[in-house]
Amino acid sequence: MTPTHSFDMALRLTAADRPDTWLGHSSPDYWNMVGPFGGTTAATALRAILLHPALLGEPVALTVNYAAAMAEGPFSVTAKPVRTNRSTQHWTVELAQDGDAAGAVMTATAVTAVRRETWSLNDTPMPAVTLADATGRLRFSTSAWTNRYDMRPVRGVIPKVWDGSGVDSLTQLWVRDDPPRPLDFPALAAMSDVFYPRVWLRRATRVPAGTVSITTYFHADSRQLAECGDGFLLGQAKAQAFRNGFFDQTAQLWSEAGVLLATSTQVVYYKE
Repeated sequence: MTPTHSFDMALRLTAADRPDTWLGHSSPDYWNMVGPFGGTTAATALRAILLHPALLGEPVALTVNYAAAMAEGPFSVTAKPVRTNRSTQHWTVELAQDGDAAGAVMTATAVTAVRRETWSLNDTPMPAVTLADATGRLRFSTSAWTNRYDMRPVRGVIPKVWDGSGVDSLTQLWVRDDPPRPLDFPALAAMSDVFYPRVWLRRATRVPAGTVSITTYFHADSRQLAECGDGFLLGQAKAQAFRNGFFDQTAQLWSEAGVLLATSTQVVYYKE
């Protein structure tokens, strides 16, 4: 079936004429300032894994390293299972473009696993906020990808005045695809990267910044994602340290029912 949602079209891959490799094309719907939205690049890496005929289980962890900005146009993505155990599988992924002679523009590693019913606990409860606590939908004009998400902040909205008066780096917001789309693992991977750079909020100073590497941990299985339907997720992000041109950015995503679906950590480069 031909995908119709803009997200699925952005992640559309066709098999190449060599093993473990698929072909795709960048999407103008998810364009950022200098390249595609990093969340869709991460989701593309995961999509290649999920399409692989040797796939075992479901995603547990995904680490994506952005080696260079991806240019507009076609690309190839290669996903290889490098070791398969009884219940876990380890992957490497590489995304490349013919016009980039330097090599891969993205590399990734991932772990998939067959999940089994065990003792479980939600040890990071969802903050006591509701969708009714959110302000109006965020609207941006500089990046096309932001229009593909319905984001409604509770706190930590992007500064309106860049005057150096920031006091913390915490953002809470409700988010879902626009138009609404049933949640799956690629969409969850992409939403883990919807938060703008924490340095902008902490400093109230708009400096150049970009993600270098992001790791997302998937705590939910496909059944729990299906229970979310196309509803909102509550996202929370904050930094822990800014130092010598790099800072970290941690995030959590909960379902409306309060289930912690995914957590992520990324390291971000910034300039003065």
